[in-house]
Amino acid sequence: MRFAPRAPLQARLARLWSCATLGDVAPRPRIPPELKRRPFSLEEARAAGLTRRALQGRSWRRIGRALYVWRKLEEDPWHLLVAWRQLLPPDAVFAGFTAAWLHRLDVDPCHPIEIVVSPGSGVRSRSGLIVRRSRLGEVVSVRGLRATSVQRTFHDLRRQLPPVEFLVLADAALRLHLGLFDHLAAPAESPMETRLRWLLLQAGLPRPQVQTALHDSAARFVGRADLYYPEARLVIEYDGVNHRDRLVEDNRRQNLPITAGFQVLRFTAADIHQRPGAVEGQVRRALTRVRVSGTGPLAAGWSG
Repeated sequence: MRFAPRAPLQARLARLWSCATLGDVAPRPRIPPELKRRPFSLEEARAAGLTRRALQGRSWRRIGRALYVWRKLEEDPWHLLVAWRQLLPPDAVFAGFTAAWLHRLDVDPCHPIEIVVSPGSGVRSRSGLIVRRSRLGEVVSVRGLRATSVQRTFHDLRRQLPPVEFLVLADAALRLHLGLFDHLAAPAESPMETRLRWLLLQAGLPRPQVQTALHDSAARFVGRADLYYPEARLVIEYDGVNHRDRLVEDNRRQNLPITAGFQVLRFTAADIHQRPGAVEGQVRRALTRVRVSGTGPLAAGWSG
């Protein structure tokens, strides 16, 4: 009579351990479908059958006092503001960067969220929320959310931001037809173009034109300049992070203005942040060449 070979000891022990621990495996956490779509309050969680202790598990993330979100949910600023609105007192008004985002400016509205309340309000700043007390003034409604008016928003931001960063937002507001909030504002197409223009102005150089269409002697369109000094026919371009990906296309586009007799200077973020003196020097020399050569309107009167 033959007997089946005995299973190796290690395999038998593994099976015994599996059987012994099968009943000890933690149950999968319950994720109510209605809480997976947006941030929710503690009261909403309790109504869905979750306790405060359950919300401390890995499936959830606390984003404010009594405010939670499913960990896998991609952040949506609008949903987050709607959730905060339900927790805030009735007189609270979104302000600062939060209001600026509601007015369509490209800023971070949620880290932290900013509100203004009346001086007698009892609400206080907390994690993820900055509270300022002030007379509210004009309040507008943006898709049902109360916010400071665009005029009041820019009044507040001017006090919070360095001048160059305020100009970045003023340029964007002008481009969006929200209004003119700084005498230096122009419809620049990117924040770095604004910072490049600010660098030149702070160096005492003439104020350049912004987003100017360029034409050759036959009135044919040859390009659009980020910044432009018409007297010197000087084009100044900001090369963003994607310039390397479209280098050939940019070079071909640059050839047209050069062939039409324009000077072209190109600068990057590294130039602006790390070598501002070099940027100023190159632009100044390009403008000075026109003055020294005795050609163009600059020869008659510009001194820089």
